[in-house]
Order: sequence, then C-alpha cells, then structure tokens
Amino acid sequence: MTQAWTIARRELRGGLRGFRIFLACLALGVAAIAAVGTVRASIQAGLVADGAALLGGDAEVRLTYRFADEEEAAWMASIAEAVSETVDFRSMLVVPRDDVDRGLTQVQAVDAFYPLIGATVLDPPMPLDRAFAGNGAHPGAVIERVLADRLALQVGDTFTLGTQTFTLSAILESYPDNSGAGFGLGPRTLVRLDDLAGSGLLATGTLMETNYRLDLPDGADLAALEAEAKRRFADSGLRWRDAREGAPGVARFVDRIGAFLILIGLSGLAVGGVGVSSAVRAYLRGKAEVIAILKTLGASRRTIFLTYFLQIAVLTMAGVGLGLILGATVPLALAPLIEARLPIPAVFTLYPLPLLEAALYGVLAALLFTLLPLARTEAIKPATLFRDAFGAGGGLPGARYIIATLLLLALLIGAAVLFSGTAFLTLWTAGGILFALVLLVLAAALARFTARRFRRLARGWPALRMALGSIGARDGEATSVVLSLGLGLAVLAAVGQIDGSLRGSIAEELPQVAPSYFFVDIQPDQINGFRARLDGDPEVSDYEAAPMLRGIITRINGAPARDFADHWVLRGDRGVTYSARPAEGTVITEGRWWPEDYDGPPLISFAAEEGAEMGLSLGDTITTNILGREITGTIANFREVSFEDAGIGFIMSMTPSALQGAPHSWISTVYATPEAEAAILRDIAGAYPNVTAIRVRDAIDRVVELLGGITAATRYGALATLVTGFLVLIGAAASGVPARTYEAAVLKTVGASRGVILRSFALRAALLGLAAAAVALAAGIAGGWAVSTFIFETEYTPVWGSAAAILLGGVGATLLASLGFALRPLAARPARVLRARE
Repeated sequence: MTQAWTIARRELRGGLRGFRIFLACLALGVAAIAAVGTVRASIQAGLVADGAALLGGDAEVRLTYRFADEEEAAWMASIAEAVSETVDFRSMLVVPRDDVDRGLTQVQAVDAFYPLIGATVLDPPMPLDRAFAGNGAHPGAVIERVLADRLALQVGDTFTLGTQTFTLSAILESYPDNSGAGFGLGPRTLVRLDDLAGSGLLATGTLMETNYRLDLPDGADLAALEAEAKRRFADSGLRWRDAREGAPGVARFVDRIGAFLILIGLSGLAVGGVGVSSAVRAYLRGKAEVIAILKTLGASRRTIFLTYFLQIAVLTMAGVGLGLILGATVPLALAPLIEARLPIPAVFTLYPLPLLEAALYGVLAALLFTLLPLARTEAIKPATLFRDAFGAGGGLPGARYIIATLLLLALLIGAAVLFSGTAFLTLWTAGGILFALVLLVLAAALARFTARRFRRLARGWPALRMALGSIGARDGEATSVVLSLGLGLAVLAAVGQIDGSLRGSIAEELPQVAPSYFFVDIQPDQINGFRARLDGDPEVSDYEAAPMLRGIITRINGAPARDFADHWVLRGDRGVTYSARPAEGTVITEGRWWPEDYDGPPLISFAAEEGAEMGLSLGDTITTNILGREITGTIANFREVSFEDAGIGFIMSMTPSALQGAPHSWISTVYATPEAEAAILRDIAGAYPNVTAIRVRDAIDRVVELLGGITAATRYGALATLVTGFLVLIGAAASGVPARTYEAAVLKTVGASRGVILRSFALRAALLGLAAAAVALAAGIAGGWAVSTFIFETEYTPVWGSAAAILLGGVGATLLASLGFALRPLAARPARVLRARE
C-alpha cells in the first residue's frame, strides 16, 4: 500500500489533465442531488419550526360536517387555555352589479379568539376585529387579492355570501393557518362566524369542516393528548393534528417531489458515471507505457491496481467535495428568490444529512463506474501493453471485480430506496436507467456492425465511406458517444413524454366528457326546484343528482379499519350516498342490488376496484361514522366506479332506510353547452344563494397549473442530466483528438482534402447522434408509457413534438461537440504527425 501511494502521489503531481471531465461530471451530479436535498430539508425545517402557526394553534381537532358535541367541547376546554372555533367551506361570492359577477371562494368563518397563534396581515393594515366590524350597515370581511382582482372589488365595496351582505374591509395578504395555501380551488375569504347566522350557508348537511384550534399550556404532552383523543372519541370521526406536523399534506408532497427530483439527479449521476468511466479508460490508455515499465520492474498486479485506484479515490473526493460545496451554497445564495416563490416557510442553512446522502451517491457511483476499467490493468501483460497499449486487455475482468461491481450497484440502489422512502419509484427508476444503458450499449454495437456493412456500398461517397469506417472501428468512439449522449436524452425524453401525456389526458380528453358545473350544498327542499330548472333547458344534455353525506370508515368486520387494510379509502372521510335502485349504466360486478322497497338492516354497495384492493368480500360488514353516529352495514354487491370523467362517483352507497333520515344535502353535475353555462349559474345562484357551483374546467385548469409547476422542476432536473451528458460528450470528443489527428494525417497523405475530411467528421457525428437520439427516444417512450400506465394510471399517447426535439437535439449536440474539436486535426501537418508515431 505504501509503495502504491508513493507512485500515485508522484503521478498526481502532473496535474489534472484528462480528469477535468471526470471532476465536472461527478461534481455536477453530486451538486444537483445535494441542492435538491438541501431545499427539501429547508422546507421541512420551516414546516417544523412554524408548525403551530401553520396549524393556527398548538393542536387542532377537526370534525366533518358537524360541530362539536357537549362531551367533545368539554374535553377540549379542560385541556386547553383557549379554544378557537372555525368553519371552512366553499361558497359563491356574488358582487351585485348590473352584470352580476360571481367567484368561487374558500370561506373561513372564525370566532373572536382567531387567530390563537400568529397574526393576519391586511392591506390597509388594521386589526382583524376592526376589519370584521364593517361599516355599520354590513359586517366586514377580508379576501385574498387574487379574488378581489378577479372580481374588480375595491375596499369599501359590498358582496354577498349566501343571503348575507358584507363590506370588503381589507385585502388578506397572509394568515397563520394556511398550510394548504396554493392547493385550494378558490381563494380565501375570512368572515366572523356569527355574521353567517342568517346567510343560509351553514344549514344541516352543508359540506363543511369544523376546526377547533387549541392553545395548550406550556410543556403539554402532545403525544399523550393525541392518544387520549383517539381513545375517547375513536368512533366519533374526530381527527387530531398538532404542531409536531402542522402541514402533513404539504410535508408529504414536498418529500415525494424531493425524492423524485433526487432520483432524476441519480440519473444524471449515472450519465456522469459514463463520463467518469471514459475518463479513466482514456487516462489509463495514456499510462500504458508507465504501467508496462512498472510491471517490467517487478510491480505486482495489486500494486498497479492500488496505484491508480488511489489516484481515482483522491480525484473522487475532490469531485464529491466540489459538488457538495456547489450543492450547499447555491440554495443558500438563491434562498431569497426561492422563499419568495414558496407559499410555505423554509429555513435555509447547512443540513448534514442531504450532503451525506449526495456524497454517498457520488462515491458509490464513482466506484461503480471505475472499478472495471481499473481491473483491466491487472490482467494485461507487459509485452502486450508495449504493442497494443490498453486495447489488448479487452477481455472480461476477474470474477471478483464483477461481483464487487454488482454489490456496489445493489448498495447504490439500496441507499436510494432507504433515503427516498419510495421503494417502488426508486426500483422503477433504477430499472429504467439499467434498461437504457443496456439498450444504448446494444445500439452502439449495432451501429458499428451496420457501419461496417454499409461501408462497402459507399464507394462513390468518400466522406460517407470514411465516416462509416470510423464508426465501425473496434476501438472507435461509437460506444462512448452513444452512451454519453443517449442516457441524458433518454431521461429528458421520458420526462417530456410523461409531461405531454399527462397534460393531454387532463387538458384535452377530460374536458370533452366532463360536466360544466359541479353543484354542492343543495338542500333537500331545493332539489325538486333545481331539477325543474334543468329539465326545461334544451341546452342541458344531461345531469346527475344524488344525496351526499360524508363518513369515516371506522371498522371492518368489527376490527379497526386501519388494522384491516392500509388504503386511501380509509384515510379521512369519504362521500356516502343512498339509492333505492342503481343509477343508469351501473355495472354490478358481484352480488345483487337490493329491492326498491327494502327496509331491513343496512346494506352496502361498494366500489369493486377499491374493494378488491382492500381485500373485501360479499358479506363483510363495514361500520361508518356519519355525523357522529355509527352505522354498520353488510356488503351486498360490488360495482364499477369511475372517477375519470369528473362525474358523481361514490365509494359506498347504502340502502335508503339507513341514511335518508340523517341531515344531508344533495350534489349534482350538470352537462350543458358552453353558451348556456352563464344562464344556468345565474338562475341557480339567484334562486338558491346557498348553493355553491364549482366550474369543472376551472378545477381542471388548477390541476394543470399545479402539474405544470411539478413538471417544470422535473424538466430542470432532466436538463441538468443532459448538461452532464454533453460534458461527457465533450470529454469523449477531446480524448479522441489524437486519434482523429492521426486519421486526418493519413487521409491527407493519400490525397484527401480538408473539406472531405471535415465532412467525414460531421457525418460521423451526425450519424452517431441520430443513433443515440433514436435509442434514447425509444427508451423515453417506453419509460413514459410505463409511468403513465402503471403509476399515474392514465392512457399514454406519444408526444411527437418532444420526440422531434430529442432527435434534432441529439444530432446537434454531437455535431457541436465533434466539430468543436476538429480544427486541430485538420490543421496538423501530416509529416510531423506520422514521424511522431514511428
């Protein structure tokens, strides 16, 4: 080891020539992963630090579509120093003008204690109590700026919610309990809860959530209080949150997106690994004579291997260190810009764990891609090295090196699974990268084989013949070019296909079959008039209406539901309806529907797909908490339920006798021509001010907007991967300069002009770029299909515009890299070059 380190240290004195691409690829991959991890950790730290403010209290008790009963209210009062009651629901904000304007808003009705923690920021600045006082004639309200701008509302203007008129006292700039900011369908409106008493909006059955924020004594044991709440009110539908996780939905979203972007970063590191491997091969090829002399002087295989392994290790540490510095400092430098665009808090500082994760990935990737090239030095004989340099050692390395490489690959994938927390997505990503690598290696071999075959047919085109001959050469640059560019393009192609396919599915297909409006909070005494308005309109092609309740599944077959299965249906509350007969077009997959006059114990019709995923069978019993009352029913049938057309779809439907006596409202979807939508909204809102209309196209646009932000971040990660691939391509072109210089000298000697030689270089680059891009496109389309089909469960349609850009980009990148290094070979004098090779 000492002897190997001495030789390695002396060779390192020669500088970093030949290793600049090695360092750049490794540093860029590590920096991308470290930067994403740092931003994710900063957001998570912000959520933890401001958990109470995001929640609006030290803890929160949430009830669905009801207020707390006496027992629940008494328990909350006994553990808290103060309790603030708020009601959250959607409604239509109406501006009474000659041409009435309406907008969907998320109303938060608050009490006098709001906010318990934090403060609201209003424009113009004023206390919230003063804003709610109004102008004497009407109570006051505050709304977010985006809604005021949309409806052209100014401070002092009036608007109505239900039948209650309010005065706009101020613009709501920020408020404490906004952990869902940016994800709602409508901008926020704050009003005093007492001022809604006569509005008709809080009738029994209204789709609302009641939140009780608790100001707890200092040192309160949040975990113990949560356990007590679940024990006392296990079957009441009560849900508990506290400041330990003030915004769990946002935290999960950030964590998943961060994990996905890190996986994209690992793809970039894999692309960089190709460059690392190429750089090591080129460096060792240049050290052939040194290796031969060392072996001739008696250096052992182990000493030779350790000499260059230690050199690579030192350079790896340098590349990883540079990447960590970039990945840690860039987010800190851009922190003001990032914070300005985030709707949630973030604490930007140095976080060790993301940096350790990035460093581990970098070291493992470097080992993975350098071990086999280093192993080749051990198996090459000195005499062969003098005659054939590095190329003679082209056989397979020893079995121990192959096994070690496989173990490193398993360790890298295992680390990614551990850190990301998403085994399924990680394994899919790893499989996609390996599939693309294998496909690109096969494509390079096929390109060489095809070039050798077609070279004979290109006798009349000397430039093309020379280009094909170079591509078909055994030690040519076909493999390095196809690998370096192809993997980066494959990642970019997959992202482009997934993005385009999702946008097409949501923005193009869904609106063609989706309803115009989704109406909620229709009271039972209003449903007949609602139907009469729609039945007489020839512009209405169809509508559906169904009674609507919300319930939480608490038990299955008598056992706690979450013990039976871990499924999204059991997380939170779900819509429940009742019906005497199945809706038109209902497909019963198993069992039978109950008779229309059935009046026995409750029966349940359950969604077939979700039931199969949960392991339910006919005859199983389900207990559902609805408005604090537990109803146990038996599964009588399973039916197909589709949520893809934005129509009405219920996981559970019960017999009428089980639910129709409970307080509830109705919902409806209306299918109409675009020209009739305004008149329908005007008539329904005028007749029933409490009814809320959600324009389905607006909801779809909001989803598309959110999706656009996610895919934009993903595209940036894919572009970083492509930049790494371009660096690798530059490295391959630079390392091939000596070979092209010798080739140009020979061609000039036999009479080839500079123009012919330049055209041959250009054709070679264009053909290799086209091959790499074609394979990358095939891999990208396969990846896009797999992700769309198995992860997002949407239909996949190839995006040919993105495909064409990938092909053109592949050809352009190889031409740029190759011709950028063509000047030196073209300018070289044949005599000097040929004499130097004697």
